[in-house]
Amino acid sequence: MEKHFDLTDREFKKQFINCELRASDFTHVAHLRLAWICIDQYGMERAEKNIQGYLQKFVEFVGAKDKYNTTLTIAAMKAVYHFKLKSKSDNFKDFICEFPRLRTNFKDLMSCHYGFDIYNSEKAKTTFLEPDLMPFR
Repeated sequence: MEKHFDLTDREFKKQFINCELRASDFTHVAHLRLAWICIDQYGMERAEKNIQGYLQKFVEFVGAKDKYNTTLTIAAMKAVYHFKLKSKSDNFKDFICEFPRLRTNFKDLMSCHYGFDIYNSEKAKTTFLEPDLMPFR
């Protein structure tokens, strides 16, 4: 089990924002959890802005500034939001079990929207690029 699940949503977010969470504990699933928490707390529009700032601060703190990707960050938020609207879950653990594709096939999910490599695009790292295949709903 992922270590971040030992923390409440509030503790997890606080440790992340304060750069107290170990970088090794900030996994793909932890990233999705942060998106879920922020959407829940702020709504989608504000959550998109907040999470970008949180992530940029964190990656700079841990010396991984080159790993930040604006397009991937916002696309992940949009994917979480899409499934959150369909969800019957009131907590992230149940949510990620309800929609395992977010955890296990995230790259395939993104390839439904993007026909180009958003993971290695320098432009995608600094600017949100709209999907060229299927828009997010």
